[in-house]
Amino acid sequence: MKPIPFFKIVGPAVVLMAAVACVRFHPKPIASAQTMEDFEARRLDSPELRDFLLQNQETKGWPPAAWDLKSLTLAAFYYHPDMDIARAQWGVARGGRITAGERPNPSLNPLLGYNATTPVDEVTPWIPEVSLEITLETAGKRGLRIAEARHIAEAARWNILSAAWQVRSRLRGALLEAYGAGEKESFLAEAQKLQAEIVRILEIQKEAGEVSVYDLTQARVALDGSRLGAIEAARIKENTLAQLAAALGLPRRALEGVTFSFDCFRPPDPGFPAGEVRRHAVLNRSDILAALSEYAASQSALQLEIAKQYPDIRLGPNYQLDQTDSKWTIGLALDLPILSRNRGPIAEAEARRTENAARFLALQSQVIGELDAAVEDCRSALLKSQAADDLLANLARQEAAARTRRQVGEISKLELLGVQIELNASTQARLEALVQAQEAVGRLENAAQSPLDVRDWIYTKAREDSGPTKERKDD
Repeated sequence: MKPIPFFKIVGPAVVLMAAVACVRFHPKPIASAQTMEDFEARRLDSPELRDFLLQNQETKGWPPAAWDLKSLTLAAFYYHPDMDIARAQWGVARGGRITAGERPNPSLNPLLGYNATTPVDEVTPWIPEVSLEITLETAGKRGLRIAEARHIAEAARWNILSAAWQVRSRLRGALLEAYGAGEKESFLAEAQKLQAEIVRILEIQKEAGEVSVYDLTQARVALDGSRLGAIEAARIKENTLAQLAAALGLPRRALEGVTFSFDCFRPPDPGFPAGEVRRHAVLNRSDILAALSEYAASQSALQLEIAKQYPDIRLGPNYQLDQTDSKWTIGLALDLPILSRNRGPIAEAEARRTENAARFLALQSQVIGELDAAVEDCRSALLKSQAADDLLANLARQEAAARTRRQVGEISKLELLGVQIELNASTQARLEALVQAQEAVGRLENAAQSPLDVRDWIYTKAREDSGPTKERKDD
């Protein structure tokens, strides 16, 4: 029995193994109409969101009786597209780690020769040949590639937390605006009732000749102003709810009938530990940690370019069936580092490392500057809010005294209404000071990338868990 040539066995076997190991393509088309329907179908009481909240915190009852900042933040982590983008970028970086760890494939080169001088009746003139080239990397290049890819993936993981904080920051700002608009609308509605009562009393007094037309006109102008203010406040409230829905990654109608809790906007102590906040930010801000990972990646990239000065070794075993004679050869090849010693890529990698170091120092300096300004701004705003609270408390005592005096007949109802109008105006001023204080708190939290009261926040846990995760059925 005539033996089967070696290359006839090896060739088909290699092709078959390569075909079996290949990853198949699975199309995932995107249709704008379908994505629009999916977006409009989002809601806060979905079972998928319930499961996500249960994975990240304890939930008492479903849906919550009132959505607070913590639960809304988790909903934004689940729905907002910025989180999907950050997670996808992390997935790309993790794919880069797989790429970095792969070894060079060997190459198989089949050849077929023909000896035209060989008599056909004596022996076959065909000379089949197959050669194999195997690359052996030197100087630890593969390990350096893996280290660089690992640091890049780490930076992408920290960027998820940066994206999470940006989502939380926008959500908190939108929730604060919705709180301020809702409170102002109720205060203006109360002021409108008081102004209407003043106008009614003055109209009676005008008929009796006790007040002038000017006094009545001034009261009517104030009433018209309060009516217009109430209409504008209602418009602003609706606009803030639309912004809140956008910050959550939801359609506006998903917030219809939803009750919100604004307990997170209680004013913190102006004597908060600024030193601890500053140190925590400098050591734990996710963008600073990402910048450190990027610098470490540039270090590994420089080491890799230095290692590329040493050429890889290529082994080349060769088999030839020379007219029924089996012949084996083994070759050894390597690039001679004579004309190029990889000086250019080394210089580029070293410059990129210097650039990343400068970027890190610039970011750290910027963060420290933002923190110093935010700390002073927050303290001043909180002191202003406390002063507004004191003024409001004083006016509330005056209004209570005026009620008592009205009951015993010492002052008229019109005088009591005047005190109540003043109290209402002070309440609006106090609301404005509170909103400004909370805006300053938000700026300080953004600079520190951490809430002032970490006990009420899941971001610290998210930092430990490498960011909030979202598991869906199609993952």
